[in-house]
Amino acid sequence: MSRITRLDIDDSGLPAPTPEIEQERRVAVFDLLEDNSWVIPGRDGGAAPEGPFALTLSVRDGRLVFDTCLETGAKVAEFHLSFGPFRQVVKDYFQICESYFEAVKKLPPSQIEAVDMARRGIHNEGARVLQERLTGKAEIDIDTARRLFTLVCVLTPVS
Repeated sequence: MSRITRLDIDDSGLPAPTPEIEQERRVAVFDLLEDNSWVIPGRDGGAAPEGPFALTLSVRDGRLVFDTCLETGAKVAEFHLSFGPFRQVVKDYFQICESYFEAVKKLPPSQIEAVDMARRGIHNEGARVLQERLTGKAEIDIDTARRLFTLVCVLTPVS
């Protein structure tokens, strides 16, 4: 049962997301809780902790924090990631999302599809970056990485 069954996002101190981004966030959380893979490797020769897990995402001291506990509240792991490797892909993702939201309002379906394909490509790149950054800390599949990347975007400080 190596999966996340509860997800909390501490976005206190961050600007409110746009309605479109808030909708993306709600969908990502719903989809993540429906289907995900979250494996914390064993440490110091010990066995890997078994879930289900509760995950809290937050920003502390300018770093992205993944705080994993068992559903009982027992702490499993906490790791901090620099936002640096995410900045460009998040910036690109927000720009393409803006283009997509505008396209939906004005353009024919064929052009919307082209923008959406570009959006998915950037989103996949962000998911790959997240998987790489979590190597050795947590093992996640690509669908989990995609959903978590959406949430990383919401938490990424604008610079």
